[in-house]
Amino acid sequence: MNKFLVSGALALGLATPALAADEVTLQLQWVTQAQFAGYYVALDKGFYEAEDLDVTILPGGPDIAPPQVLAGGGADAMLNWMPSALSAREKGLPVVNIAQPFKSSGLMLTCWKDTGITGPQDFKGKTIGVWFFGNEFPFLSWMSQEGISTDGGEDGVTVLKQGFNVDPLLQRQADCISTMTYNEFGQVLDAGVSEDELVTFKYEDMGVATLEDGIYVLEENLEDPAFVDKMTRFVRASMEGWKYAEANPDEAAEIVLEYDETGAQTEAHQKRMMGEIAKLTAGSNGALDPADFQRTVDTLLAGGSDPVITAQPERAWTHVITDAALN
Repeated sequence: MNKFLVSGALALGLATPALAADEVTLQLQWVTQAQFAGYYVALDKGFYEAEDLDVTILPGGPDIAPPQVLAGGGADAMLNWMPSALSAREKGLPVVNIAQPFKSSGLMLTCWKDTGITGPQDFKGKTIGVWFFGNEFPFLSWMSQEGISTDGGEDGVTVLKQGFNVDPLLQRQADCISTMTYNEFGQVLDAGVSEDELVTFKYEDMGVATLEDGIYVLEENLEDPAFVDKMTRFVRASMEGWKYAEANPDEAAEIVLEYDETGAQTEAHQKRMMGEIAKLTAGSNGALDPADFQRTVDTLLAGGSDPVITAQPERAWTHVITDAALN
């Protein structure tokens, strides 16, 4: 009798297929690099698997707009800079920040010192390289607050639509270009330029920093308890990946390289990038700080006659996911 029951139970177990892990697709804001190390570490170390998740990470690129991918159902979650996300929300795409792994901004302007630029007042009459595709909003807001036109001329700046490289600075097409502390600034130095030849303006130091690389989902999906549960597990595993990457930057960079199918990244560059990225994620447990959110909103609203957003956003972030994930 007992043998029969045991045998039957074993047979039933063998006949019942294992439940499939919940699928999650994440759309990155840019190509595979250490900027996104926490997610690749979580994937590689089995943190997602431990949460019963099957995660697909989609690299971004110059022709990929994460909000469009999210709106079209191509991803469950996206990474985005908050200015871009809030602008998209005001225009009708109801995206919501569910987690904020990055505490600080890595955005800055890098200028030739011999142009005579010592502060924002010296930008007038100069050419400045600016990234677009949603990345232009912090710069435009800053210039508006400074009362500097972006339409060119002696009293304004000429905005050069910058590709995602440093060529405009190296080739003297621009007096300043947009750089990230963890990426393009290093590329300028790698090109043989000395730091003594440059002047840099970190948005954090100028009081106009806005939040970067938050995790966003569509608001309607948060009405589904199953989706909330899935995102809770995703954020928990992702933050485990980020904290591991912070503590083990060289290993994290090597993991990223393993997932870079293009082979375009170098070990030295990724390790340097990860070292800088760790400074930006330090101090965050994944939960959005309301004060950081308001600082970003205030910066974007202070845009004079042409602000990035025109009203205080409502329901643009939630602690529902991080409260469940971190407690």
